[in-house]
Amino acid sequence: MSTAILTGQPVPGSSLEGDLRSLGFDVRTASGIAEAGTLLAGVPAGQRVAVVDARFVGHAHALRLGLTDPRFPLSAIPGAVTAQPAGRQALIRAMARESSAAGAGPAGAAVLADSPADRVVTALDAEGADVHRPELGSLVATVPGDPQTRNEARQAVAAVDDEAVRLKSAVKARDGFFTTYFISPYSRYIARWCARRGLTPNQVTTASLITALIAAGCAATGTRGGFVAAGVLLLASFVLDCTDGQLARYSLQYSTLGAWLDATFDRAKEYAYYAGLALGAARGGDDVWALALGAMVLQTCRHVVDFSFNEANHDATANTSPTAALSDKLDSVGWTVWLRRMIVLPIGERWAMIAVLTAVTTPRTTFYALLVGCALAATYTTAGRVLRSLTRKARRTDRAAQALADLADSGPLAQALTGPLKNPARRLPGFTAPAVALLGGLAVVATALLTGFGGPWTIIAACGYALTSALAVARPLKGALDWLVPPFLRAAEYGTVLALAAKADVNGALPAAYGLVAAVAYHHYDTVYRIRGNAGASPRWLVRAIGGHEGRTLAVAVLAALLTASQFTVALTVLAVAVALVVLFESIRFWASAGAPAVHDEGEPA
Repeated sequence: MSTAILTGQPVPGSSLEGDLRSLGFDVRTASGIAEAGTLLAGVPAGQRVAVVDARFVGHAHALRLGLTDPRFPLSAIPGAVTAQPAGRQALIRAMARESSAAGAGPAGAAVLADSPADRVVTALDAEGADVHRPELGSLVATVPGDPQTRNEARQAVAAVDDEAVRLKSAVKARDGFFTTYFISPYSRYIARWCARRGLTPNQVTTASLITALIAAGCAATGTRGGFVAAGVLLLASFVLDCTDGQLARYSLQYSTLGAWLDATFDRAKEYAYYAGLALGAARGGDDVWALALGAMVLQTCRHVVDFSFNEANHDATANTSPTAALSDKLDSVGWTVWLRRMIVLPIGERWAMIAVLTAVTTPRTTFYALLVGCALAATYTTAGRVLRSLTRKARRTDRAAQALADLADSGPLAQALTGPLKNPARRLPGFTAPAVALLGGLAVVATALLTGFGGPWTIIAACGYALTSALAVARPLKGALDWLVPPFLRAAEYGTVLALAAKADVNGALPAAYGLVAAVAYHHYDTVYRIRGNAGASPRWLVRAIGGHEGRTLAVAVLAALLTASQFTVALTVLAVAVALVVLFESIRFWASAGAPAVHDEGEPA
């Protein structure tokens, strides 16, 4: 239960107290700030508390946005301010100052015309507190000073349907074409239906995962009926995937666990479906595991490009670029907005394409279309970001450099080599980091692909890759194109595993490689979500335990050289299970702990 303290004399006919109770507040009244401070002291420390002017007039949804959002310690709208336990002390100090100021006025009991809650917010701002102020749009939130303005405010409230505003705001402001026109027009009503029945976003997220896993199981049957059912269920899973976020925004049910589940389940659903398609194709005598693994590698590397670029530039200073200005201009011109959103093949368009092709064609055709579409999208987005980076006058921060270093996922071997390479690295040109990362990665992947399975050349190339990887991160990653280092490293590691498994040419090698890449990719996604929540990267012990990218690449190369193809398959399976168990244990431990960041990640545009 939360507590709301109404300050001032109650207004006859006001619905404010009822609105607050409908939002879950226990309502108490106080004559002024001094008495409100006394009541505040009696509220249990673990509860949310709000101070609301009794003269407040506005929409119930405005109060909901201002007073119930769990993401912010302090939040305010005109006439109301709220604090969660983390912001309680700042609110107490601000109220104490305002009480003293009021008591110091004429006759010791001055009543100021403006709202006491607004004066408290002003005091919080003066203290430097971070007070969240939600965008209200057409919603009304005001404190009238006389009967005429109160009547006008009430008329303004009646003129706007706050439920319609609430439904509209439940949909992400920036979504893909397919989601905007084929999903959101009805999924928002599903979200409202869920809210009215007490369902939580996490429950809907879980339902989406289960639906996608059933879809993967249907695809794995290898029958035409199974493929049709898989396509239908994949689309149903996507509808639920949109619904969980809309439910969270509709009812303001944000949570750390929910953000993590939403982000990780999206990847789990898509990659499990790829595996289901590969299993179904195998039942029909067509081995497409290499295509499935290639699709996962390409999709993961696309995401790493997004993550790295955003982390490198989100807090850069003097961050200007004529290319970015042109992009922003195109985003404001009619049809180009939708074309640019569709060309990057976001999750909505991608899943729709996969679902339809699954139902009407074969898994091989589906994967070919997916690889071509993702490759074109990756080329478009990466080329645009390279142009932005080359034309951008930006000074990247130490935080950005650290984030890129964390995304690099360097293990003990690269860390040991980095020390001796620091001084030489400082004397190299600015483009050295991405260049050596690319060359080292290309060398090890090409060697694994072009030489015979089990030969020593891949080990030699993997050792060279460890050296180039260490050189790439030997100095802070603040160069214009240094954000390319993590995706180059991801492509090198995943590509080497794919090439060696394909060269093994035995049953089970590629599925084992698929499992290993999936486990490692989960670790890399988890690192991204931690960085986005300002919680730092994965702990160093975890990175050391699973070897870092260069350690795993060298280990796989050594296993291929020392073992037979069949033994190599078993070793890959054991390695995949071991990595999965370690990273899942640490990830679940962290995200279920009290120290997990309270973030709501909107994730990939639907």
